[in-house]
Parts: sequence; structure tokens; C-alpha cells
Amino acid sequence: MGVLQRFERRIEEMVNRPFARAFKAEVQPVEIASALQRECNDRAAIVARGRTMVPNAFTVALGPHDHERLSTYAEALGRELSAMVTEHAQEQRYAFLGPVTVEFELDDDLETGRFRVRSAAVAGAAAADGTPGSPPPSEAGSRGPWLDVGDATYVLRASVTRIGRGADSDLRLDDPGVSRNHAEIRLQGGDVVIVDAGSTNGVLIDDERVERARLTDGSRVMLGNTHLVFHAGER
Repeated sequence: MGVLQRFERRIEEMVNRPFARAFKAEVQPVEIASALQRECNDRAAIVARGRTMVPNAFTVALGPHDHERLSTYAEALGRELSAMVTEHAQEQRYAFLGPVTVEFELDDDLETGRFRVRSAAVAGAAAADGTPGSPPPSEAGSRGPWLDVGDATYVLRASVTRIGRGADSDLRLDDPGVSRNHAEIRLQGGDVVIVDAGSTNGVLIDDERVERARLTDGSRVMLGNTHLVFHAGER
């Protein structure tokens, strides 16, 4: 049984079929699921040998009629769609930058039965293989530095970690104040160094703008409007 078939079965079982009937002449949940799969496939980006990143934050825009009918089930459907995307990614060996989320929004310009999908790769807590919902590697016994990005964790494993808004960034930040190639964090011997990669808004360490600086435990980094905290060792 394929991912979409398993998704349909879970949706039907979730509310004993009334859920599916509610969408009979309107947007079908399986249509959204299929569109999310295509979005992953279309935006898949190879960032390293054997590592293909895909978006993890999805927004589904619906017209007034579909949005109103969906609102009762939005939270439950969002969870099921997130699970479906995760299953699809596991089958395709895709990796995420953070947990998968699916949210819904109203678009007054859309007609009944029509919808649009937007996606972004947003930094968050994920396992070393990119699988959402697993403990961060630092909690699984790994040693080494990491960044706190809000409530999420990003472990610094590579000798160079590129940070920016571009799709080829290792740590992608969905922040309009962040440049496509904003900064690099380099592991150099026993030091961890951050370098401005020619960004527009610069790199601030503890509120001081720097071109290059050594990070110490507890250093507060600001890129655009995004705050990160550096930690030097094991949790």
C-alpha cells in the first residue's frame, strides 16, 4: 500500500468517514497530500553526497468555501498531512532541516475546489539523518557544538556550515533579513569561528557586528531577525 493510500485510510478512520464526505464536492484531502508530495519532489536539493534536502514547512491556501469547511478538521488534517510527508520523505531518502508542519490559510481569490501550496525549509530540531520527531543528536550521546534556533537545535557536524536563505544553505533560515549566503561557521581545530559571507545585514555577536569571530559557549548570534545561541559542548 502506497503513502497516499495509507493517508486516505487514516483520514477515513479518523472520524469514521464523515470527514471525507465533508469534502465530497470540494477540495479532497488526498489532492492536498499529492500536491505536498510534488512540492517535495520539485524542490528537492542535493546539498551533499547522499543528502537531499526538501522543505519541511508547508502552507495550504484555500478559498473561502473550502477554508470554512476545513476549519473544523484543520488541526487533525495538518497532523495527518505532516505524517504523510514524513513517510514520503523516508521512502525517497529525503532529509529535513526541521520538523514537518502543514498549516492552512484563507485566500479570497481562490475558487471552491482550488488550492495553492507554499513551502520553505525552516531550521528546527531534527535527527542527524533529517528525520523529524527524533531527539537531536546532542541528546542521543553525540559530543560537539550546536546552535539553538528558537526552540530547535542544529548540531554542527561539518567542517563548514553555510547559513542563509538560499536553497543550497546547510542551515536555511526563512527570514527576509537573512541573505541567501549570509554566514559560515567553521570548525578549525578546537575553535568554532563564524564568518560573514558578504551578507547585507551583517553578523552580530553579542550585539556587536563582526566580519569574523570565535564563538564561545553562550555566544548570542543575530542574523537578520533570527537569534541563535552557540553551545560549545554536550548538553
